[in-house]
Amino acid sequence: MVLARWPVPGRCKRRLAAGIGIWRAAAVQRRLGQHTLASARALEPISHGSIAADLVLAADALGPRAAQRWARELGADRGVGQGNGSLGLRMQRQLQRALREGSDHVVLIGSDLPKLQGGDLLAAFRALEQAPLVLGPADDGGYWLIGLTRQAPPQLAGRLCSGMPWGTAQVLECTLAAARQLGVQPVLLERRGDLDRPEDLRPWR
Repeated sequence: MVLARWPVPGRCKRRLAAGIGIWRAAAVQRRLGQHTLASARALEPISHGSIAADLVLAADALGPRAAQRWARELGADRGVGQGNGSLGLRMQRQLQRALREGSDHVVLIGSDLPKLQGGDLLAAFRALEQAPLVLGPADDGGYWLIGLTRQAPPQLAGRLCSGMPWGTAQVLECTLAAARQLGVQPVLLERRGDLDRPEDLRPWR
């Protein structure tokens, strides 16, 4: 599942836009979304049939029909709306939706990862064969991926997504602490950097 914001100038990548302007920031957001969905679509041939994955685009700032159209344009199997609320609430809603719909494993990522590859997602699904929780640490102290299994404690998604200091360098640390309180030891993937500020563009150009 990919969380993505519709790339409208002035309504996306605000920290990036402060340095490069709203139109260039929206263009970057559009390219990132295309790259993320292309990387996610690459999971199927890499998996050699061991994983039957449903690729869902959870769109922010779009209604259900527009989300479906955008999902089709990007090659996702379907599109849904993120709904209202904080980042944590929107993440929790999508994780619980996937599990409620019968998924054995759900992996959620954002669309700010210029170095994302299909192999990263395959590693997450493989990790979920060994543990109920997988996290991808981010350079800024957060995480770029979260994955859960149906066997995870039912309250885990809510505990990991509620009351977190989103946008700070303590997000991963607080998430790990919340998992430990429920007796869950996550698998950690390789560290990745997302693209939020003008200086983050340098290695991507």
